[in-house]
Order: sequence, then C-alpha cells, then structure tokens
Amino acid sequence: MKLAFLAAATLLIAGTGSALAAEAGPPLSDSDCQKVWGMTERDGDTLSKDKATDFVINYEMVDTDGSGDISADEFKKGCAGGWIKSQEGTDAE
Repeated sequence: MKLAFLAAATLLIAGTGSALAAEAGPPLSDSDCQKVWGMTERDGDTLSKDKATDFVINYEMVDTDGSGDISADEFKKGCAGGWIKSQEGTDAE
C-alpha cells in the first residue's frame, strides 16, 4: 500500500514539474535580440527579474550566473538559446 502511494505521488510530482517547465522558443537573430534589449527597462547595464517578465520565457535559464539580474551578455545568450521572446511576442508597449 505504501509503495503504491509513493509511486503515485512520484508520478504526480514528476508530471507536474514537466507541465510547469517553459519551453524555449526559436532563437533570435542578433538584430532582433538588440531590438528587444532596447525595449527593456534596465537598471544600469542589467535587467532585473521584475522588469524582464515581458521579455524572458524562463528567467532562470537566462540568468546563468544566478545573480538575480540579467546582463547584456546573458541576454544575448538567452536570445541564441530561444529564451527571449521576439519583439512581436512581448507584452511590452
């Protein structure tokens, strides 16, 4: 009985985790990446999480150093990896 419960709980948790994971979109060209970076409201040379939500599909995949802010280099790598929304895909005005 305990084994059946643990197996069911494991499947439920595993299924929920994959459903919550965002999938990367198509990579952006350098030109498109620069356009989207120009649309962001940055704090100096970095983009904070609260200001990135309109542009970033999965923040943790872009903030590769775990600093809590996205640098221009991380943003560019995020574009290449498909983690940045295209200009048309953003919610920004």
